[in-house]
Amino acid sequence: MSFGLDNLPYGVFSVDGGPPRVGVRLGDHVVDLAPLLGDDVFREPTLNPFMARGRGAWRATRGRVQDLLADDRGAEHLIPLDRVRLHLPVDVADYVDFYASLEHASNLGRMFRPDEEPLKPNWRHLPVGYHGRAGTVVVSGTDIRRPCGQRPSFGPSAKLDIEAEVGFVVGAGTGLCQPAGAFDEHVFGVVLVNDWSARDIQAWEYVPLGPFLGKSFATSVSAWVTPLDALDHARVEGRAQDPTPLDYLRRNAEWGLDLALEVRLNGEVVSTPAYRDMYWTPDQMLAHMTVNGASLRTGDLYASGTVSGEDSPGSLIELTWNGARPLKSGQSFLEDGDTVTITATTPSGLSLGEVTGRILPATVR
Repeated sequence: MSFGLDNLPYGVFSVDGGPPRVGVRLGDHVVDLAPLLGDDVFREPTLNPFMARGRGAWRATRGRVQDLLADDRGAEHLIPLDRVRLHLPVDVADYVDFYASLEHASNLGRMFRPDEEPLKPNWRHLPVGYHGRAGTVVVSGTDIRRPCGQRPSFGPSAKLDIEAEVGFVVGAGTGLCQPAGAFDEHVFGVVLVNDWSARDIQAWEYVPLGPFLGKSFATSVSAWVTPLDALDHARVEGRAQDPTPLDYLRRNAEWGLDLALEVRLNGEVVSTPAYRDMYWTPDQMLAHMTVNGASLRTGDLYASGTVSGEDSPGSLIELTWNGARPLKSGQSFLEDGDTVTITATTPSGLSLGEVTGRILPATVR
């Protein structure tokens, strides 16, 4: 079962307009954790207070929930999924987006800098990233309004795009100038991410400081946070790296993840990128994000950047080569009314849920 006892992703739900609270998904049901475990931390409207307890509490809680559900002692606390409303599972503290796919970075380099090397000299030496906007992270199912901006004329984006990504939720934080410890001591779990992008706005504004308004209008995340412990079977070594990274970026454990993503546009599969092919792994991203003394906070979210392979890019700008090779439908970028859904599974069939969003017309100022 894709949402069986070996999965049990965490989310925040409400029933009949009641207060949001924390549960886990089991099959087509949500398990109400507060009465099951007798712990009021699960009556909170976000996962943050529970995540702040740290890895020992995460593992102990997961084990107890598995034991109770395996013995059917939690049956009275199961609520059918079609009765609940799902909410943003985490109060996002900070949001960082990386650029960790060699294929994606190379493709965009060839498009935008055809007379230069596709990759900038620093790309193979560190995980390139930028700080996003935490306040515009929204839960799957939220409609996305087409953004307006300068392109250099002002108006609605004509090149609205997707970015199929994998995100990592920080549970245990650090203080300023306090080095981050092991990856799994800090990262609570994994979400799917669609970092919507207005490519025409982005192309005009990003030189010399990088992404800004072309990215900050909306980032969608899945409603379910898959705990790291559910993904042990999906761990892989990670892609070979040349040159050898500096010591602080050396991998000390296998934190590449074998995840098969699927991107659907209006119900049709348009791409199937593989996360295991990413050049930089999430432990390296965490190490780089904190090496200068920056602190971690409970609820921090960082994402991989677009997951792309040689034949399966995770963005429309790559799939259509910036409009030069339109899809079978004839379109190159997102149109009003389009719905995009991104899913992911592990080799055993465990599901990471989905992140979906529908495009609404711009409100022209």
